Amino acid sequence: MPPLLSVNNIEVIYDDVILVLKGMSLTVEKGQIVAVLGANGAGKTTTLKAISGLLKTEEGEVTDGTIEFEGVKINGMDAEKIVRMGIFQVMEGRRVFEDLTVRENLIAAGHTQKCNRSELDHRIDQVYSYFPRLKERETGLAGYLSGGEQQMLVIGRGMMAKPKLMMLDEPSLGLSPLLVSEIFEIIVKLNRDLGTTILLVEQNARMALNIADHGYIMENGKIVLDDTTEKLKNNEDVKRFYLGITDMGTKRSYRDVKHYKRRKRWLT
Repeated sequence: MPPLLSVNNIEVIYDDVILVLKGMSLTVEKGQIVAVLGANGAGKTTTLKAISGLLKTEEGEVTDGTIEFEGVKINGMDAEKIVRMGIFQVMEGRRVFEDLTVRENLIAAGHTQKCNRSELDHRIDQVYSYFPRLKERETGLAGYLSGGEQQMLVIGRGMMAKPKLMMLDEPSLGLSPLLVSEIFEIIVKLNRDLGTTILLVEQNARMALNIADHGYIMENGKIVLDDTTEKLKNNEDVKRFYLGITDMGTKRSYRDVKHYKRRKRWLT
């Protein structure tokens, strides 16, 4: 049986000239939480947009390789069709419909699957069961929600589409540590209770590796390391450069490293 998602040696070019991904490959098995880690500019968001079909909106294109979902090639498909197949991308930056209420935002997302009113109400109630705060703010405009509440809303909109694969782009961005913990607990519950497979792009490496089954590390548009998260957490390079832990148990900033030795080690 093929994996739920298979990205096979893809290249992505923007504006017919800028090469962003080169030989990018990863797989996501059904029921997993898979984390993709990397610094800004590594190509993580581009990878998600290649999968979801949103590259076209930014003059991007998969020029080589294939992306398969449940064994079906999807690169080149319209984003709307990819959503209907069961892939939903939760965008970075909490992009809500600010002039619509919380409930109206959820209804709009539910229509991606053309469900009837009864099913729509059921899905909304399910979102509220995971995010009681959204129920309290149901009739309020989304633009007036706090950052944490907006993040809950965009994940709730993803739930409305009943995806087989939910892709989350930096869900912790700009949130307090307490809210980050709450959001990640919900991600685990979605995976455990609803069986939703999760592909998580995240710079909070410690939090991501704590909830994921498998992890990939990206640099300069390609994967340089992948393994189970338990092994990644014990990898000396990962501990030093992503978890901020040196051999002496002290913390060290990624920016403090002037000689980037790990690249040579990982690419050999």
